[in-house]
Amino acid sequence: MDVNGQQGPQHTSIFGVLLRRLKEHPLSRIGPGLITGVADDDPSGIATYSQAGAQFGLNMLWTMPLAYPLMVAVQSMCANLGRVTGKGLAANIKTAFPPIVVRSVVLLLLIANTLNIAADVAAMGEVAELVSGVNRHLMTAFFVFATLLLQIFVPYHRYVFFLKWLTLSLLAYGAVLFTVHVPWGQVALRTVWPSFTPNASAAAVVVGVFGTTISPYLFFWQASEEVEDMEANHGSAPLVRDARAAGTELRRIRWDTWSGMLYSDVAAYFIILATAVTLHVAGITDINTAAEAASALRPLAGDFAYMLFALGILGVGLIGVPVLAGSGAYALSEVMGWKEGLERRVGDAQGFYGIIAVSVLAGLGIQYSPISPMKALFWSAVINGLVAVPLMVVIIILVSKKSVMGAFTASRPLIILGWIATAIMGAAAVAMFIPG
Repeated sequence: MDVNGQQGPQHTSIFGVLLRRLKEHPLSRIGPGLITGVADDDPSGIATYSQAGAQFGLNMLWTMPLAYPLMVAVQSMCANLGRVTGKGLAANIKTAFPPIVVRSVVLLLLIANTLNIAADVAAMGEVAELVSGVNRHLMTAFFVFATLLLQIFVPYHRYVFFLKWLTLSLLAYGAVLFTVHVPWGQVALRTVWPSFTPNASAAAVVVGVFGTTISPYLFFWQASEEVEDMEANHGSAPLVRDARAAGTELRRIRWDTWSGMLYSDVAAYFIILATAVTLHVAGITDINTAAEAASALRPLAGDFAYMLFALGILGVGLIGVPVLAGSGAYALSEVMGWKEGLERRVGDAQGFYGIIAVSVLAGLGIQYSPISPMKALFWSAVINGLVAVPLMVVIIILVSKKSVMGAFTASRPLIILGWIATAIMGAAAVAMFIPG
């Protein structure tokens, strides 16, 4: 009995105390912006940023300060769209545009996401083999089934808590810089004044960097997760129907998105910098596999840097794969009118979970192809960059419509930043195909 004479447990386990304290931590209250930001730096992003640093050295650092306000603008639009309307991005496109528009966008999204998942899990398997010595195919299968089972059988509000703590894995790339010599004067100069020949090869890297930083699957995910969070908070309603919480909610989204994207952007900057001062300096300018990117650091920066880089790939991969699979499932379910949501039971949303299962398992199958995982990752980012351009136009139109957003249409600065992002990505995509 306890001191009140009631029956009950006499002690709380150490694990229980730790879990409770972690749940009370401010990190646990951060919204979809943090998960979206870290998913942005999935193995696809790490590969692309690594290739940029290895190939061009410090001369691609400028892309990150430029990308930051642009990625914030686009993600803010998507988050606001979800919270204001109470519908995901695909559902909003479906109601405001001809069916061919949403069907084309979702089809391209599913193809790109499946390829991205395949490359991500292959990269994770390779790196896990380096770290553990266990066969890469076994490790890949383990990651695939682990993420799949989590998404299908564990309610989102439970496992998202652990995903948020996994976001700390991005700190690994900043830590790498403490193990190597960094010419900070040159870093500062090249961040604002790069020196490279603007040709098709450079354009391909630029569109790849922007394609993985401002990526379609992130648009769908953040809009849908705002809807999930709203529905989980009983009594909440879309802001177009109940504007009483508008001030609080829009401020939360603004802070959440700016901080989440900043974390993502700084981590990406560190990845480019780490590979620039190690791989590029050593003459390693072409990355073929995830294992090669991590292994190349070992003789240059030591075992500690190598292990940090490898574990970072695994940590963000465990976040990125569920986001990739989930974003496609949200999009197609909204188009088809199926019940969707990671809080629903499997029996209540069979189509939604079926899409997740097919996407992840197809990714597992594709990883046995002879395609280099690192090259597949890089070119999937390039494809995402091309797909994102027309999709961004659609998003800007949606958040500008009073018929969609009511009194909460996007601000002029947000719209301007959105058009700048669209123009930059469009120009880079065109330049990529111009020989030179």
